[in-house]
Amino acid sequence: MFPTNVKISHRFLKVSFYLFVLFSHTMLKSCLFSLSLPSIVAVSSILGIGISGSVSAQIVAQETPSDATEVPSDDPSDPNNLRPLTQADSLLSLQGGEKLMNEATEAINQENYDLAVSKLQQARKVFNQLSNFHLQLANSFSGIDTNVYDAQRASALETGQMRDSATYQLALVHRAQDQPELAVPLLVQIIRSQNPTTDLGKKSYQQLYELGFVDVPFADEAQAATSN
Repeated sequence: MFPTNVKISHRFLKVSFYLFVLFSHTMLKSCLFSLSLPSIVAVSSILGIGISGSVSAQIVAQETPSDATEVPSDDPSDPNNLRPLTQADSLLSLQGGEKLMNEATEAINQENYDLAVSKLQQARKVFNQLSNFHLQLANSFSGIDTNVYDAQRASALETGQMRDSATYQLALVHRAQDQPELAVPLLVQIIRSQNPTTDLGKKSYQQLYELGFVDVPFADEAQAATSN
């Protein structure tokens, strides 16, 4: 139960608020009736402009993006953007392997054999991966698309040839370092990959003969016919 004085105060506040609302409404009506027609039109126009301006501002704000979309500089759809695997600084590319071979040749000319070994090993690994990948693609397209099959097989042969060339150069560097035990396995791999009758196969067997790993010199049928 609330005290009697609290109840009276509460009722007094309610009555006072009702009278204030009634008085405000009466004053507003009297002000509107006292205005002339042009004044009412002017007020309405001002209010209309304000509302329409607010709505227009909201529409413009929605249609205008906050941040402009930037086209990335490395967009693959850009015709001026070169494919990444055709660049010389790419590790898994023909150009990247050739760059390593050139760096190895410079190191050999400077008799920096340790650096040459490192570069040749990297080049050999790159060419071997490329050859295997192209061969796998060729096998996947066998009987499906002749053009793709022929192109991938040609790429596999090309990169395989470059792998064997890097392997041969690596064997020669090991021989220059007086490490024939490291050169022999590489030379045997080349003969297995190439064929004893190819130019690189003949050179590899000749190296084995000079190292004393094999005792019988090799002469193919053409050389035998010429010597006879």
